This record gives sequence, structure tokens and C-alpha cells, in this order.
Amino acid sequence: MNVFRILGDLSHLLAMILLLGKIWKSKCCAGISGKSQILFALVFTTRYLDLFTNFISIYNTVMKVVFLLCAYITVYMIYGKFRKTFDSENDTFRLEFLLVPVIGLSFLENYNFTPLEILWTFSIYLESVAILPQLFMISKTGEAETITTHYLFFLGLYRALYLANWIRRYQTENFYDQIAVVSGVVQTIFYCDFFYLYVTKGRCREEPAALAWGVT
Repeated sequence: MNVFRILGDLSHLLAMILLLGKIWKSKCCAGISGKSQILFALVFTTRYLDLFTNFISIYNTVMKVVFLLCAYITVYMIYGKFRKTFDSENDTFRLEFLLVPVIGLSFLENYNFTPLEILWTFSIYLESVAILPQLFMISKTGEAETITTHYLFFLGLYRALYLANWIRRYQTENFYDQIAVVSGVVQTIFYCDFFYLYVTKGRCREEPAALAWGVT
């Protein structure tokens, strides 16, 4: 553990809380890709199966449980509680274009050919591309709500901080995880693409305060 890892985890958690808060307070999930949220829930599910086999620390366990809960609550809100506000017409990215190559790569490139290790590797590869449906939705509509851009910003910050964490670990522990680092770099590049789209389109839709924060 180092400061970059902790800040990265907190940034990731803040991103998820911002998204949940936005949905709950506005009673609306317009502009949010349900497909990206399904992929993130799948990422956490396949990565944290070791909750039942390995105990690392209280911090590690609590964060895993919180991420799983946040991911599945978000999916429930989008496809259950507030499904009538879900913009399914613009959330049209073909998930098989991501899942098929990620599954194949997980079997071909991993550290140990065991079920848990393959699923962990799958989660790393999938996380690197899970944001693509959301970015596709933004590029398709040409706009993003303010809170959605904040969510994406903190997700991008989380990845950047994790890159710093890996550099620090290599310097202090001589530890290098090629799969995680390469996948993290790819994911960071996609978030850079989001910022490019945001700046060049310059059409972030400001939400009325009452709608965004539930003020009556």
C-alpha cells in the first residue's frame, strides 16, 4: 500500500458515489450507459471471487464489498427502479465486440491457468474497455451531463493514480504486473479520449440545480 493506491481507491469510490447520488437525487439515469455499468459489475464480480478464499486486510475486504454493492445498486437503479428514464435508444454499443476478444485473451494471456486466475485476468482486461459504451453514448449524443463528466473524470483520475502506484511499487518493491499495467495504460488512453471529446464538442449540458440535487 502507498499513497497513490489509497488515493486511487478513494477516487474510484468517489466516482461511483457521485453516479449513484446523481441517479438517486434526480430520479433519472439519462445520459448514463447501462451497458458500461453492467460491464463494471461483471469486472468486480469476477475479480473479487477471492473474497471467499483469501483475506488480505480489513481495508481490502471492505473496499471490495463496497465496490460490489455500488456496482449492483447502480445496475438495479438503471434497469429496475428508474428504467423508464434510461436512454436505451442511445446506449447501443455491441457488448459482444468487447466480451468475445476479452474472454479469448484471458485464456491466452494469464499467469496461471486456473479458474480464479483466468477470471481475475478477464476482469483486468474487461475493465480496460468497460467505459467504451459510455464514451460511445457521449459521442453519439454529442453531449454529457455535468455530473456524468465528473464521474468520468474521477474514474480517469483513479486510473492515473494507479499508474503512479505501479511505478512506485516497481521502484520500492521491484514489482511489475505486466497484465495490469498494460491494461491500465489502455484504459487511461480511453479516458484521455473522453476529455478530448468533452473539450472539442464543448456541449456539456448543465443540469438545473433542482433536478440535479433533488431540491424542491
